[in-house]
Amino acid sequence: MEKEMVVVLDFGGQYNQLIARRVRECNVYCEVHPYSISPEALRALRPKGIIFTGGPNSVYAEGAPGCTKEIFEMGIPILGICYGSQVMAHLLGGAVKTAPVSEYGKTEVEVERDSVLFEEVSEKTVCWMSHTDYIEKAPADFRITARTPVCPVAAMENADKKLYAVQFHPEVMHTREGMKMLSAFVYKVCQCRGDWRMDSFVESSVRQIRERVGSGRVLCALSGGVDSSVAAVLLSKAVGKQLTCVFVDHGLLRKNEGDEVEAVFGPEGAYDLNFVRVNAQERFYAKLAGATEPEEKRKIIGEEFIRVFEEEARKIGAVDFLVQGTIYPDVIESGLGKSAVIKSHHNVGGLPDCVDFKEIIEPLRMLFKDEVRKAGLELGIPEYLVYRQPFPGPGLGVRIVGEVTADKVRMVQEADAIYREEIAGVGVDKNLGQYFAALTNMRSVGVMGDGRTYDYAVALRAVCTSDFMTAEAAQIPWEVLGKVAGRIVNEVKGVNRVMYDLTSKPPGTIEFE
Repeated sequence: MEKEMVVVLDFGGQYNQLIARRVRECNVYCEVHPYSISPEALRALRPKGIIFTGGPNSVYAEGAPGCTKEIFEMGIPILGICYGSQVMAHLLGGAVKTAPVSEYGKTEVEVERDSVLFEEVSEKTVCWMSHTDYIEKAPADFRITARTPVCPVAAMENADKKLYAVQFHPEVMHTREGMKMLSAFVYKVCQCRGDWRMDSFVESSVRQIRERVGSGRVLCALSGGVDSSVAAVLLSKAVGKQLTCVFVDHGLLRKNEGDEVEAVFGPEGAYDLNFVRVNAQERFYAKLAGATEPEEKRKIIGEEFIRVFEEEARKIGAVDFLVQGTIYPDVIESGLGKSAVIKSHHNVGGLPDCVDFKEIIEPLRMLFKDEVRKAGLELGIPEYLVYRQPFPGPGLGVRIVGEVTADKVRMVQEADAIYREEIAGVGVDKNLGQYFAALTNMRSVGVMGDGRTYDYAVALRAVCTSDFMTAEAAQIPWEVLGKVAGRIVNEVKGVNRVMYDLTSKPPGTIEFE
């Protein structure tokens, strides 16, 4: 049976991969392609449906992303989101103007429930708006199906041609009933079966890797995080001892994490692979001396990681394939598509120059974090490892604001260990997407005993999220935060103040730097 697919056309929005993830949540395979894809190439993909993403441009601006009218005559259902809805209106005879009142954030939208998109949605529902322009007038053969007091065309449709458009973002968590709308489009409009499952992904990936690698040798950079661990086990299942995993301990891991990684993947572990651990802590600290800017630190850590990795690879000898645990958010936030760069990631921003290999294998490149976890469970990886807290490639280097030193690493390791211990101890961790402690660059006066202190402040972060593209600050019980703060200032030398970060994503990011 041919795999059915929905195609997301990227017009430059930050949520393009999130839209794809939501479609997959409906058990329908989805890929993201640039808006400039030719009609011929689009037809060749044989999509069951097409979704236009949002974007930062105005449709009437010179050089604004767009498409040809031909796409609307293909007979393929189309859903336009935010800027994508404006593209549809603009090309089909409607009017797009600068809105008298811009809308940003959670907004109550009144919908017509006789629209197929809104049949299961409340008549008044909260949606996430983010626009300066709006559709002033819908095309002649469209009917308006949703509105707000300041947005006359919050949604429109031409049901006969299966063309639908919404001014808001149904893909983000802030739109309360957004999944009902996307599910209606995927199943009721596109008539998808919903037969894409993670077990089939794992099975097909193992088969494809085995065929691609043959008798070749494979090298994998293993960090011990969820992404690289799942990639390593997937490769191990496919090629066994042909795989060598190099674990570079850069001294920026969480407390005791280096030893924990070795216990899982090392000689005493359960996996059929070759494991090499490199202790390079002092080397990284020396390189980071004096660096304070986040991007500078990321690039230093990424560059040095590659250099250490290259040195170890030379000791191993020639390899045919290099494995990376790249996932979708890495790709989109590194700006490799049309979207704006949020931050660089060393696992997609730089490759070894001196390692002799034929190809890169990125088995998880098309997956989001929650999908990677599902793949891990499918592979039989223990739950405690699969549900390990997400951790950035540069590690604590971007959880220490300002210059990184061995002493600051000690502070944040100890504070983070206390925080995680207390959160897990009361069971709060089960409802959190991510939580950690960071060391700020702020120092303040305090009093401990009879003495004056002038020490650092620790910031605690905890968010609720399923996709890591959007997140809400978690409401940690006050008594738990109080206990954590008390322990940190009493047990961590050099820290005299603890704060809690209430910022959501957007506008913030989950990590501090």
